[in-house]
Amino acid sequence: MNAVRSRSELKALQRQMVAILFRPLTVRWKMQKRTDDGGSMQKLAADFIKPNDRLTPFERVEIYNRCYWFRILDCFYDDYPGLLAILGNRKFLKLATAYLERYPSESFTLRNLGSRLERFLLEEPQWTAPRQEMALDIARFEWAQIVAFDGPSETPISADDILDVPPERLRLRLQPYLSLLEVHHAVDDFLVAVKKRETDILRGEASHTVDSAPKVQASVRRIQFPKRENVHLAVHRHDNMLYYKRLESAAFALLMALRRGASLDEACQAAIEKEPNRETNWPERIRDWFANWSSLGWIVPACRK
Repeated sequence: MNAVRSRSELKALQRQMVAILFRPLTVRWKMQKRTDDGGSMQKLAADFIKPNDRLTPFERVEIYNRCYWFRILDCFYDDYPGLLAILGNRKFLKLATAYLERYPSESFTLRNLGSRLERFLLEEPQWTAPRQEMALDIARFEWAQIVAFDGPSETPISADDILDVPPERLRLRLQPYLSLLEVHHAVDDFLVAVKKRETDILRGEASHTVDSAPKVQASVRRIQFPKRENVHLAVHRHDNMLYYKRLESAAFALLMALRRGASLDEACQAAIEKEPNRETNWPERIRDWFANWSSLGWIVPACRK
């Protein structure tokens, strides 16, 4: 085993260790015996890990390699139950492994594990074919829930922030944790069904007896794929609880305009243009929207222009 004599050698050793840890496991959940260039992993491990009275250098490194992958795969399964439900376990595992090999964890928190999943699904659609669009909708929806759960928040707007400011000069912002999604499938209804099935399975497992076990399993029905439907969603939190809410298309257009930095007057005009032929009392309708959004804490003040 070579000794580390400088900071640069220490960094090189750390990079070498990380490269080994991030290498996917074999189909038998073991560490690969060959490096990318065909070299011996046993020889590589022996360069910087000592054996002990029970384990070889390869076996010692393998423990960390396996723990790393078991941990991140477990988190990935927890974060994306909807994606798992439409792909099935075998295909989901292949997708997760390919994604985590290309975009390994780079954060101190596993919360960010799926931050680049949407990009990956667009770059490599073969992992979700023939349901790429559905998979993208669900992946975006599930990532939005992670953002909503623990994303940063700002102080909601107060009456003093908008007092005497004309609409054409008033600019508002949305909470950073609030995600606005336009999807092509009823992913909200689908995820409710997925979580209900998980609850039913857990209840069944908790009450297993020799006589009841077959009946419990038989009562868990297969979930239907989400139906095709254009849906506008706001994913947010309130009182430290996670929620998602369907929005009218005009309300969605207004919120999206605010997120882009439009003035209040411009955002309201975007909502009206979304439904140009609809006879409606726009001032009352928009007032009701803002009353609801303000009560949920979605609106935060921005600098006046």
